[in-house]
Amino acid sequence: MDPVIIVGAGPVGLTLALALARQEVPSVVLDEGPGKDEPRPARTVVLREDTAALLERLTGVPLAKAGLHWAGWRSMRRKQVMREITFDDTEPAPLHIAQHVLTGALRQALAGERLVKLAVDNRLDAVEQEPSGVTAHTRGPQGTWWRGSYLVGCDGPRSTVRKLLDIRFPGRTAVERHAVAALRTELPWPDEALLHRVPPWRTSGPSAGEVTGRPLPDGVWRLDWLLPPGKDLVTPELLLTRIRETLAGWTEGPTPPYELLDTGVHTVHHRLARRWRVGRVFLAGDAAHLLGALGTQGLDEGLRDADNLAWKLAPAWHHGPHEALLDSYQAERRAVVAARLRAADQALPLVRGGAGLRAVVPGSARGHDSLLTDGHLGRGALGAPGAYADSPLAPRHIEGEVPVDTPPGAPVTDVRVTAEDGSSVRLRDRLGRGALLVVLVAPGTGVWERKHWVTAGVMPRLAAAVTALPHPAELLVAESYPGAAAHTVLLVRPDGHLVTALSGVRPADLYAAAEATLGGPARTEATAGSR
Repeated sequence: MDPVIIVGAGPVGLTLALALARQEVPSVVLDEGPGKDEPRPARTVVLREDTAALLERLTGVPLAKAGLHWAGWRSMRRKQVMREITFDDTEPAPLHIAQHVLTGALRQALAGERLVKLAVDNRLDAVEQEPSGVTAHTRGPQGTWWRGSYLVGCDGPRSTVRKLLDIRFPGRTAVERHAVAALRTELPWPDEALLHRVPPWRTSGPSAGEVTGRPLPDGVWRLDWLLPPGKDLVTPELLLTRIRETLAGWTEGPTPPYELLDTGVHTVHHRLARRWRVGRVFLAGDAAHLLGALGTQGLDEGLRDADNLAWKLAPAWHHGPHEALLDSYQAERRAVVAARLRAADQALPLVRGGAGLRAVVPGSARGHDSLLTDGHLGRGALGAPGAYADSPLAPRHIEGEVPVDTPPGAPVTDVRVTAEDGSSVRLRDRLGRGALLVVLVAPGTGVWERKHWVTAGVMPRLAAAVTALPHPAELLVAESYPGAAAHTVLLVRPDGHLVTALSGVRPADLYAAAEATLGGPARTEATAGSR
């Protein structure tokens, strides 16, 4: 079987290659560059808890040492503190990391991966596909023809793959623009991120804007200033003025010493590809969607694309195409990103509508602050991980289904579980291996050695049911799960989304739910090349 061809060696493409390798699927990553990234301190990413955990599982690198988990978050309007949040176990902190550092960690992990070939200086210029596979041609010093089983375009906003497939990419251009600077200095809030709206040192009007401060390791900060609409040039003089007045305003004195490391202009576009799959070719990451207004982070969704697609490509690669399973990638991921874009587009006129609305609607400034906080911290409609409640893979009419605090289709809570070898691990640590997870909620098992309860009670019957499932599955035991009664059985997808919760051991229901999760009984690839 030919490898999967991945076009693009950014974080999404490299993550997909690693995720496929963990499921014994080989890939070739076509990198149009030289195989390394220029350090750009002003180009950073903010990762939510789930995506940071995904990358740590794949790379084996504790990213917290390469980036920074914020100690807290504060938002201000003029001189008033609107909200302060301290991050802890109940409120996990986002991880802020320079993108070149993140990409370097992924490349280092790939360097020792036997199933991944990184082909540098290869720029895609042609794609051909037929029912049995895909052929890609690249130009450059190493240009040649490549043969693959599938091809995934992770090649960014100007995706060559998307253009070659003639897929439309409608949306809005320049929804927001930000001037960006990375600098080393001391601020009054060590390791705390800050959103400051209408700072008092700025005059009123569209130029008042807002400024965001996000800390990085070693005393480095990324500062973003929202620019007024238009295409006005951001000159070095303007940026230096913004830096000096912002630092002086925050420290309430003269401008403190600072070392300017990098600058740039970040323009936010909102776009969504019409199709994410054409036969054996898929789109992921910025090639499929662009978002980022109101503090949201597009890379999070790109990494979730990779996680979703990897576990669906793996059974197709090993056992032959399963069209319903492969089709569900677009159905699930496009719906989630479309909902995020709709939420942002609905909130933008409210948040950026000027002072008129605030004068009419009491408390609207605080409501706007809540929306922005959700975007920056990955919460609510603007930022929380999406659920696949309407997925074509969702099982129908499961008689023994019971409610728990996690709705079907939503990401599961990361509880501690006992694995089949008797080790105690986090549930999230068992994701990404291609197997379904079956979790029995059994209070009291934690105080006994595994040998005492693995052959007692419902365990033998459940173990037999798990062995009979139509897909590899791992049986885990949890002391508790939010909202679940004793002997509840959870079925979890390889990407960590809940399929169903059952009241006790119900082999027939468990099998039906697992089969639905795989798209139903496998079919041949007869229609794959005609899509």
